[in-house]
Amino acid sequence: MRTDLALQPSSDNKEDQPGVGRRGFLKLTVGGLGALVLAPALLEAAVRRDRYLLFYNPNTGESIRQVYWTPRDGYIREAIGQVSWGLRDHHNDQVKLFDTNVLDQLYALQLQVSPGRPVHIISGYRSPSTNSMLRAHSRRVARNSYHIQAMALDVRLPDGRVSDLYHAARSLGAGGVGYYPRSNFVHVDSGPVRYWS
Repeated sequence: MRTDLALQPSSDNKEDQPGVGRRGFLKLTVGGLGALVLAPALLEAAVRRDRYLLFYNPNTGESIRQVYWTPRDGYIREAIGQVSWGLRDHHNDQVKLFDTNVLDQLYALQLQVSPGRPVHIISGYRSPSTNSMLRAHSRRVARNSYHIQAMALDVRLPDGRVSDLYHAARSLGAGGVGYYPRSNFVHVDSGPVRYWS
């Protein structure tokens, strides 16, 4: 088993920590939850509470429920490592530490479309060798996929409509969103804002 979880040195200054941060997450949440017309007090409560991810990986059969950010501590390095293990390349068990921006996107999506229920992650990190193998079988796999950089997730709602997930992901206004209705998943990444189907 190979684990490339080279964590960055800890920083006491929360401005130096990677990810969206409170102000950016508030903007992300406002965009994503705007359709729900939350009262300002409820929106502020959503921003101030612990952020956790709840997902199932059908490729490994593993379920993850992990708090990865708290108002007091910010991003929790050990928790992000555990989440990254749950999102590893299931073809060879290679792991890369996930970008916190895409984790925040997933959290905001979960608040909007699947509160309290796990989403399915059908693809997280891909090693370069796995990405090359997938490219050989599909022209829709990008050569320099954000999956290789641990900045992308392919997400499915087990009991929901893929179109709802797609619209929710677009409403965040963050990163790339790809719509794959025939395969029943939505791609989200923390690269530049763009959309495709």
